Amino acid sequence: MAAANQLTALLNNMFATGLLDEQFQQLQILQDPNASEFVSEVVTLFCQDGEHIIAELTKLLEKPPVDFDRVDAFVHQLNGSSASVGAQRVKNTCIQFRKVCQQKSRDGCLKTLESVKTEFYDLRGKFQTMQQRQAQGFYPK
Repeated sequence: MAAANQLTALLNNMFATGLLDEQFQQLQILQDPNASEFVSEVVTLFCQDGEHIIAELTKLLEKPPVDFDRVDAFVHQLNGSSASVGAQRVKNTCIQFRKVCQQKSRDGCLKTLESVKTEFYDLRGKFQTMQQRQAQGFYPK
């Protein structure tokens, strides 16, 4: 399978499994053919911000007392970033995280944080593969 076809298959899989939603397609539409780095830059910023937010959440939840307002603020930020880039499963997990946070359940927050990490790092890995293919000059058809 040609590399461009592999990239197309990867993106199709990311949509089919719910990792991405139509917002990511909107980002692709906004990309200028003469400046093909737009989506890659947005993805890179999302991944960097997501890593920072997850690290902050981990620190906030490590030991009591938990500042649930700060936890909620970080989850809200990750939720917004996820929605902006089309990271559907991360966004949906953040929505659940906010509900648990409102219940002020440290154990529930720790459990949901693990789900956020799983979804985020799965998506990040696929984004990295996508970016590697694009850096090699392969674009989906």
